[in-house]
Amino acid sequence: METTRSRAAILNAIRYSNLFLSKQELELPQIPVFQRADNPLKLEFEVHLQKAGGAAHDVGSVAVAEATLKALHPGAKVICSAVPEIIGTRRVSEVNDPHELADVDVGIVRAQFGVAESGAVWLTQEDLIVDALGFLSQHLIVLLDPNEIVSDMHAGYRRVRLDETAFGCFMMGPSATADVEATLVHGAQGARSLNLFFLPPVQSAART
Repeated sequence: METTRSRAAILNAIRYSNLFLSKQELELPQIPVFQRADNPLKLEFEVHLQKAGGAAHDVGSVAVAEATLKALHPGAKVICSAVPEIIGTRRVSEVNDPHELADVDVGIVRAQFGVAESGAVWLTQEDLIVDALGFLSQHLIVLLDPNEIVSDMHAGYRRVRLDETAFGCFMMGPSATADVEATLVHGAQGARSLNLFFLPPVQSAART
C-alpha cells in the first residue's frame, strides 16, 4: 500500500509540475561539429577496420573483385550475392526463407557508407535484402564506394534514415566475442571473416 501511495505521489508531482504544464516547447541540445585531424578518411577507415578484425582491398574493377574473392575463398561452394556487380552462385533476391541461407559460405553485400573513426559500415534491409545474409554467412564480402566514407559517428548518424527502412545496423569487422577467459574469438556468433572491397557502383553491371 505504501508503494502505491509513493508511486501516486511521484506521478502527481510530475503531472502538476511546471515542465508538464508548460505550453512552451523545449529545444533539444545542439550537437556540435567536432573538429578532427585532417587525415585521409580512407586510410583511417582501413586502419580501424583492421583493428576490428576485417581487411580492406583496393579492387578497382569487377574483374579484380571476382579474382580477389576466389583467392580469399577458394573452397567456397555457395556464394550468395545481394549486389549486381558479382553474380555468385545464388541470388539473395530468390531466397524466400532465411533458413535457406544456412549453407552460405560467402555473402556479398554493398554498404551505403563507412565510418573512418571505427571502420564500421552501415547496412540496411534494402542492402541485405534478406537480413539473415549478414549473419548466417560464414564469410562476408562488403563492397564500399571509397567516396562514401564519413569522418565519425556523428556524421554517420546524420546519414542514417531509420524512417526509410525496417532494419539497419552498423557492422564493424567480423563477429567477435571475448566473454570467455578474455580471449578474443572471431566468428562465434556470425561471420567468421569480413573483407571489404573498395569498389564504386558499376552502373553497367546491372546483372541479376
